Amino acid sequence: MSSPLTAASGLRMSKPDWLASPKVFRTEVLAGLVVALALIPEAISFSIIAGVDPAIGLYAACTMAVVISFVGGRKAMISAATGAVALVIAPLNHEHGLSYLIAAVVLAGVFQIALGALGVAKLMRFVPRSVMVGFVNALAIMIFMAQVPEMHDVPWPVYPLIVGGLAMMFLFPKITKVIPAPLVSIVILTVITVAAGLAVPTVGDKGELPSSLPTPGLPDVPFTFETLKIIAPYALAMALVGLMESLMTAKLVDDITDTHSNKTRESIGQGIANIVTGFFGGMGGCAMIGQTMINVKVSGARTRLSTFLAGAFLMVLCIALGPVVSDIPMAALVAVMVLVAVGTFDWHSIQPKTLRRMPLGETLVMVITVAVVVSTDNLAIGVVVGSITAMVIFAKRVAHLANVSGVLDPDGKQVVYAVTGELFFASSNDLVTQFNYKDDPDDVVIDLSGTHIWDASSVAALDAIETKYAEHGKKVTIVGLNEPSADMHGRLAGQLTGGH
Repeated sequence: MSSPLTAASGLRMSKPDWLASPKVFRTEVLAGLVVALALIPEAISFSIIAGVDPAIGLYAACTMAVVISFVGGRKAMISAATGAVALVIAPLNHEHGLSYLIAAVVLAGVFQIALGALGVAKLMRFVPRSVMVGFVNALAIMIFMAQVPEMHDVPWPVYPLIVGGLAMMFLFPKITKVIPAPLVSIVILTVITVAAGLAVPTVGDKGELPSSLPTPGLPDVPFTFETLKIIAPYALAMALVGLMESLMTAKLVDDITDTHSNKTRESIGQGIANIVTGFFGGMGGCAMIGQTMINVKVSGARTRLSTFLAGAFLMVLCIALGPVVSDIPMAALVAVMVLVAVGTFDWHSIQPKTLRRMPLGETLVMVITVAVVVSTDNLAIGVVVGSITAMVIFAKRVAHLANVSGVLDPDGKQVVYAVTGELFFASSNDLVTQFNYKDDPDDVVIDLSGTHIWDASSVAALDAIETKYAEHGKKVTIVGLNEPSADMHGRLAGQLTGGH
């Protein structure tokens, strides 16, 4: 029976999507558990990069995942402490200490909320597909490269454990998909390691797990303009890097799940999550691409429940089951991440037949994106450089699409030039050279019905054409302008140089 409020409003309360069926619920719960296990060594590693205690990174992983599960715009995406954010804020921690780092995390959250409200998410439409493919491939390479140290200079049992883990994750889904193969692999390898007494690196070797829940509080810094000057540059850099990585990850999950996400809500949600994380003493973070791939692609999660449980299970595992979790061999988690790397890489993009069909510029943009990301260890820098490269190539390509063709009247008293293509700063530079100023008759008509004026450079080019004809005592008439072009030409014609 519905409540009076529900009945009066005519609204029906819908069940959460994770309650759609027992199968969906089970998938979400197990996916959250797998992600929580994989988050522990990652969060500890990023804490080391930032120069803080491992508990700081684990607290951030917990609070980011829990909060973003409610306020984020992309279902099933995992947010936690990340390497990109750790690299940005590490210098601040080294120079001024943990309190200033926490204050910067809170301010970064404020910046992200402001940027989200201003519509920064709409800039994602300017990221070309070739950049996205490069982003995905670079991500896969970085995930794999992050595992290399765990396979270098280690006891020999590590290698058969990794191979065995990969084999189990490949074969177990052929038996059943009820339980995620990574979870089965982690449990079996842990049992083998403990039962056989194998001396191999474990999660516990990465750092001490927290023994209590985080407590809220304000950053212990002076609330002065001097403090703001210190933390603002780091906070803004963290906000931009975090949003870039989060929005790119959201777009990737959109493609994998064939669903749409609210990028503006995700931007604002990232800010809220970082503010909460800062107040709980965490190091801040953003979307975690590797863990998201475990959740979405490997485990098959699709709802917010898996994201929430990843954070909740993380704290339970650390506090209640710390000794057990500490015994998990790193080889088990390395195998999971290697599988994620292989599954993430877009192998189709590097097939010979694909490369032969793809325009050279598109391939170049993809390669540059990958190269920059891998060389800088920064996904955001790679995306920006790749996008700029794509825009330069596009501008160069369309710059030659503005064509001019002239038709002389039979009586020889008038010539009509038809301009086709797009007029903007790149194409308009060549426009001036395509007219016969000396030999044309006194009456010149330029028909722009087949083009569009996009910027002031094009208006300046038309002014230059009129000026050159005037120097030869000839009159120019411009016709065929569409309404936006006519408006821009009317406002700017004759006003762009000091000589008019």
